[in-house]
Amino acid sequence: MAGFVQIIEFQTSRIEEVEALGRPSRTEGTTAPTFRRIIATADRDRPGTYFTIVEFDSYESAMENSNRPETSDFAAKMAALCDGPPVFRNLDVLWEDTGQGPDGTA
Repeated sequence: MAGFVQIIEFQTSRIEEVEALGRPSRTEGTTAPTFRRIIATADRDRPGTYFTIVEFDSYESAMENSNRPETSDFAAKMAALCDGPPVFRNLDVLWEDTGQGPDGTA
């Protein structure tokens, strides 16, 4: 299934605060998220460097998410916890492989 992925690279010495900010209760807010999945990662080779990988159904749903006031508020709070500006990578998914066979097993 094609889709859209946004990768946010950032550096911080305050990762616990970023994690707390990025894990709001699902009961907060009045609108459902437009993303499919979020993966938070730490770079093993560069301590203090992190990546957030956000999967969307489409570029349009990603832009809908970006235009929400709560997203802008989150981005401003996160930027204040970072040691520099985050870098955004906007990627169209060409194809994917889940590693599972036709019967759903690896």
